[in-house]
Amino acid sequence: MKVTHSLRGRLLWFLLAAISIAAIAQATIAYRTALGDADEIFDYHMQQMALALGSSAPLSNREAARAGIDTDGENNELVVQVWTPDGVQVFRTVSRAQLPQRAVLGFSSVKANGTTFRIFSVQTSSQTVQVAQDMAVRRNMAGNLALRTVGPIAVLMPILMLVVWWVVSGSLEPVARVRAQVAARQADDLSPVSETGLPDEVRPLVHELNLLFGRVRTAFAAQQNFVADAAHELRTPLAALKLQAVSLERAESLDARQVAVGRLTAGIERATRLVEQLLVLARQEASAAGDSKVQQVLLDELARRTVGDLVGMAQHKGVDLGLQHADEVSVSGQADALMILMRNLVENAIKYTPAGGTVDVAVRGASIIVEDSGPGIPTEERERVFDRFYRIAGSETAGSGLGLAIIKAIAERHGATLSLGQSARLGGLSAVVAFPKNA
Repeated sequence: MKVTHSLRGRLLWFLLAAISIAAIAQATIAYRTALGDADEIFDYHMQQMALALGSSAPLSNREAARAGIDTDGENNELVVQVWTPDGVQVFRTVSRAQLPQRAVLGFSSVKANGTTFRIFSVQTSSQTVQVAQDMAVRRNMAGNLALRTVGPIAVLMPILMLVVWWVVSGSLEPVARVRAQVAARQADDLSPVSETGLPDEVRPLVHELNLLFGRVRTAFAAQQNFVADAAHELRTPLAALKLQAVSLERAESLDARQVAVGRLTAGIERATRLVEQLLVLARQEASAAGDSKVQQVLLDELARRTVGDLVGMAQHKGVDLGLQHADEVSVSGQADALMILMRNLVENAIKYTPAGGTVDVAVRGASIIVEDSGPGIPTEERERVFDRFYRIAGSETAGSGLGLAIIKAIAERHGATLSLGQSARLGGLSAVVAFPKNA
């Protein structure tokens, strides 16, 4: 048997099967009820007839005719036998049934001629009367009564099945409409599906589908923005590298060649840094659009790892990098993304802090604090530096303008806030990432 996976087919199959089973059960109950009622009625009739005949004088054919008993017919519903006290049969209706020539007082059932007879016997001082009836008569009557009861149901069953088919098909019509809407869409059409008129059981599914469309639309938009920004930002350094390569080719003296080589090397380093930041940005945006694993991350351990990884970079530049304070705090988040956040904060501080300066990292409560002794950021620029590829005018340090944008995006994804201010202790920039207390 082929199992159907269609919700409409399954509903119709189960409902129509339930209707059929209910009709069969109704017919069975009606038949058994009618048979029980017929047994009670006929038993009472047989008992009253036997008692009436037993209380009268010895029965003769004439008296039997007066009592309404057909003594000659062979299709009698009732078979009557009468015996005298000494056991002589004085009366018997004509019947093919060979009933026993002795009476068991009260009700009993006897099989004869392939059928079963219901018998009631009563004994008086003058005679013994036995009244019997073929049970087939009762069964036929019960069947007729049950047929009258079930007949209307049998007539209504096709109508009821049509109503069920109509109701099921109509109820599932919104699902078919949603399917048709989705099937008719182009690959780039991510607009929400209409939720109007949907049943309560289907609306959550369509709602989640619309949320999925929204997430995919956001991911596509982020990808398009990233490609556009990357193409725009890479155009300038690549053009500069090309010019520096041409200058190197045209350099005639050794000094001019060394200058050109130095400029070309610096340009390559800037392009490499930009590509690295672009890759980091692409990775964290992909992580935000996807379902990256969320776990408990220890901020103090993250800070120690970051300081250990970047201490070489700080020493090379002559910057004193250290972990000032570290509370044992854990937050719920993505370990890789938080590592990128911490690393970018410290790298930015090292990069903008002049030689001989200081960069301190601290974890206090659920906050990461990075302070430096660098020039800081003017108050009016502190909001704009979060924009992608924005660089402060007149800054002597070359950068891609992506570091703080990446940090802020990761912080917001984790429900944290990123704020910039002036370090009261070191005099430079103070960057604080504060996570929610229940994180």
